[in-house]
Amino acid sequence: MVTIGNILLPDKPLFLAPMEDVTDPSFRFICKQFGADMVYTEFIPSDGLIRDAKKSLKKLELTDDERPIGIQLYGHLIDSMVEAARIAEEAKPDLIDINFGCPVRKIANRGAGAGMLCNIPMMVEMTKAIVDAVKLPVTVKTRLGWDDSSKNIVDIAEKLQDVGIRALTIHGRTRAQLYKGNADWTLIGEVKQNPRMKIPIIGNGDIVTPQLAREAFDRYGIDGIMIGRATVGRPWIFGEIRHYLNTGELLPPLTLQEKVDLARLQFHKSLEVKGIPRGIFEMRRHFSNYFKGLPDFREIRMKLVTSLDPDEIEKLLDLILTTYLPS
Repeated sequence: MVTIGNILLPDKPLFLAPMEDVTDPSFRFICKQFGADMVYTEFIPSDGLIRDAKKSLKKLELTDDERPIGIQLYGHLIDSMVEAARIAEEAKPDLIDINFGCPVRKIANRGAGAGMLCNIPMMVEMTKAIVDAVKLPVTVKTRLGWDDSSKNIVDIAEKLQDVGIRALTIHGRTRAQLYKGNADWTLIGEVKQNPRMKIPIIGNGDIVTPQLAREAFDRYGIDGIMIGRATVGRPWIFGEIRHYLNTGELLPPLTLQEKVDLARLQFHKSLEVKGIPRGIFEMRRHFSNYFKGLPDFREIRMKLVTSLDPDEIEKLLDLILTTYLPS
């Protein structure tokens, strides 16, 4: 078992990474169906919560069947982050996660997200203030460092543990890398092997197959794996990994019928949660990825990602089956 505060997770837990415009309730629902052990909201700006911004408040809507679930916050001001954490706590998540890893320029250049890697004392001060302000477990997600000359995650991890975080997720890239190149898991392993570290260490970055997941657990000794971009259009990766960890065998690929059924289920959930047109807009990237690799798919794909008519989208999903399945 892996324990984060009062949250009990199975051995070698699998986490769905928080992703903007991706990890909404409809996608979290699908990932839970395939065995994600813990999920997170889309990341939420602290100032958005404080000023009651509609989009930010909407992200606080949680359901019991998603548990355990974390709310992830980002911001560059300590007082604002503390106030946002208190607001988030009222939504009754299972934990509060602090985003010190987002590399997007408009966030990092303000000193939030991965921008906090340029100001470690403030990162530590902000984390302590949030830990002291809420009763829920507080966790952190961050990167190896700002750039290749400042990969100081081993030291950062100790400092964050010392002020009371209950788990640490590390993305195996620097902020300067963004999402380019390969994730470097060696430093994640060093953090885990550091005898001073007692909290769970969760690795993140480039886990796209069950084999890579098992290698990460075996080679680096981490407590859990967080998966982000590889889940988009492939939420069943959680089931594939869990089956491989348990049996050493690979599951057969999903059939086209199963993918269409899954896309339809997520589409219905998206409309239920976000309505028209937002629920349609936010399904478009999923539609593109669910059916990636189908030959001569461009025409149907273009209609799927431009239509605003739910009935037309339903018919396009039917068309995929009649076009690509043998009669």
